[in-house]
Amino acid sequence: MTDWSRLTHAYGSAEDIPALLDRIAADPTSEHWNGLWSALCHQGSVYSASFAALPWLVGVARTDNRDQAVDALNLAAAIMAGANQPHGAGDVRAKYSAEVAALLSLANQHLGTAVDRSEYVYLLEDVLSFEGVADWSENLAWGLTNEEYEISCPGCAAGLFVVLGEHGFFSTSGDYALADDDVETKPLRPADPTALTGIGRRLHDVALADGQGEVANVLTYVFGDATCPDCEADFSVAAQINAGWPVTLG
Repeated sequence: MTDWSRLTHAYGSAEDIPALLDRIAADPTSEHWNGLWSALCHQGSVYSASFAALPWLVGVARTDNRDQAVDALNLAAAIMAGANQPHGAGDVRAKYSAEVAALLSLANQHLGTAVDRSEYVYLLEDVLSFEGVADWSENLAWGLTNEEYEISCPGCAAGLFVVLGEHGFFSTSGDYALADDDVETKPLRPADPTALTGIGRRLHDVALADGQGEVANVLTYVFGDATCPDCEADFSVAAQINAGWPVTLG
């Protein structure tokens, strides 16, 4: 039995975690889930109590309530994405191997029946997290759901937006969403789907197989190339996403 008083979360002792879990079980509101997220995965940081909650999250992910199951998978995946952080919980992938295997299986089951594009993208990222895929288990979903990544140009170090969606497919150093006037942009160059390799090819093919053609198309831009509008340097979008994401643009 877990001695929560010996574990820590974002705000100190984890002795209050059982009460948080009981509240969610009795009344699974977004407010209660947000409280659990805040304690166990605060701005991406994880703690010894975060991993101790994995067995409980597996139980919720196995329920017939899809919304709650997906919430549990998303939190568990965010926790596992931080497995290499200093957290005082030891080798969590070995210690919780059975739980991670169960979570991976459940995430794959829900992936093919995602209710919308956003849920699909987060479940796809969940799968990568449970598999231990570096970088993309933290960097995939945010950019795809928000239709932009914030990166640095490898040539001049300018902060850039790489835009992917309703506004178009381009790079810019200007605040394209708020600017009164047109900002200078450079069109992105998507990868040829048949030339994709590695994780890019895998994600693209999985999205196509799951009937997520729009996601597959956007991924060709994520794994394509861009040009900096400030210095004209050409670069790989995926390489810069993982080189130092997120970047705060002024």
